[in-house]
Amino acid sequence: MGRYRPPPPPQSRYITPEGVAALERELDDLWRVQRPAVTRAVAEAAAQGDRSENAEYIYGKKQLAAIDRRVRHLRKRLGNVKIVDQAPSDPTKVYFGAWFTLEDMSGVARRFRLVGPDEFDHAPEYLSMDSPLGKAVLGKCLDDEITVETPEGPAGYAITHIAYTRPDGTERARKKKPD
Repeated sequence: MGRYRPPPPPQSRYITPEGVAALERELDDLWRVQRPAVTRAVAEAAAQGDRSENAEYIYGKKQLAAIDRRVRHLRKRLGNVKIVDQAPSDPTKVYFGAWFTLEDMSGVARRFRLVGPDEFDHAPEYLSMDSPLGKAVLGKCLDDEITVETPEGPAGYAITHIAYTRPDGTERARKKKPD
């Protein structure tokens, strides 16, 4: 069995201004705080003598390699992203950056924000546009129903609210009219 693994599918390049700021903070922390601290620890461990049996030295080198990999990834990714800082021309549909509410068939509602693949783990309500649910809601309107395949089987949802927050904090919103 060979070591070949197919490359992952390409990720979307879109990111919110908040997502860029978070990635830049992470990069700055890795480069200016964590890497110098680990480098000092590795230098101290190396000064103790035999490096082949020095656990602190070996672990420190692995930490440095992991930090360097993440720094390279962040620099490459930050150089290729497209920052989306304006609401779309049609705010009645779910596009990148939208806050929207999904209601399942049992009436349970949950609010999400459609974001890029680099920032979906920054908040529990963030949903990657590359995920199956993200792809399903993209371009949908208020009151549209969607079906998503889950491990438990198909799940149905209805879109009950769509909003785009502007930089000044105001929203353009579309809500489902009460029956």
